[in-house]
Amino acid sequence: MYGKDQVKIDLKNRVAIVTGAGGGLGRAHALLLAARGAKVLVNDLGAARTGDGGSLTAAQAVVEEICALGGEAIANGSSVTDFDQVEDMVAQAIDHWGHVDILVNNAGILRDKTFAKVSLEDFKAVVDVHFWGSVHCTKAVWNRMRDRNYGRIVMTTSSSGLYGNFGQSAYGAAKLAVVGLMNTLHLEGEKYNIRVNALAPSAATRMTEDIMSAQVLDMLSPGSVSPGVLALVSENAPSRMIMCAGAGSFEAAHITLTEGYFAGAGAEAAEHVAANLNRITNRDAEMVPANGMMQSQHEFQVLERSLARA
Repeated sequence: MYGKDQVKIDLKNRVAIVTGAGGGLGRAHALLLAARGAKVLVNDLGAARTGDGGSLTAAQAVVEEICALGGEAIANGSSVTDFDQVEDMVAQAIDHWGHVDILVNNAGILRDKTFAKVSLEDFKAVVDVHFWGSVHCTKAVWNRMRDRNYGRIVMTTSSSGLYGNFGQSAYGAAKLAVVGLMNTLHLEGEKYNIRVNALAPSAATRMTEDIMSAQVLDMLSPGSVSPGVLALVSENAPSRMIMCAGAGSFEAAHITLTEGYFAGAGAEAAEHVAANLNRITNRDAEMVPANGMMQSQHEFQVLERSLARA
């Protein structure tokens, strides 16, 4: 039952690519998008959680689920770490349906170890999938979305990137990197009606089954996160939102800037900074800058006020 201010989200005639959609969150996203009318390319390398191996079986199984429910879908087994394969994936969707409207960058792997113990090879592998995979897929659709003056892109970030998580330095670094990517693509895509957002999910998947209790896992179903994705790719989607989601709860995360404290640049500036950290970190008047230049603008304003008082 929809309230007077609610309009059912309809993705009829929209074409979506969902990466890492052979299970877990990606599968839930693909099923929901298809249920709302989208034609879905289900991408999955079919690898283990570490990224090893590969098979089209998982992606094809999700395609069969979608088709059995009356939807339309095709399977793809490209690795998001290989740009040539990603371009072939996008070409497959365009050959089949003519265009791509929606991209959900969901593919990921885990190789959790403390920074002291993680090898650079494993660190790079995680960054390659989460960050470079998102770059590759987005790059492959970006100009096409610009040309059609329409696009909806979701990056998958994480609380590990936003807030940190023990043993996940590589994962956290990659997950915050996609937020930085989102922030700039929002600005560059705005006049082309390309809306870019990030989702930070809490869900029970292959990647979380070893670190959460059975009771918590039951509550954190991937399907309880996917409504957030649907909202972020809809016709009236926001842009530049970091949406946190889990167990049916949805929140927004922000990277903010405090009012700060003017310490100047004199010989004792460092001591002034150290002595006034409580004022620098005071959040009473914090703001969310619309772009990176706003930090500099704010600092110039603080300087001007200081000079006016001198």
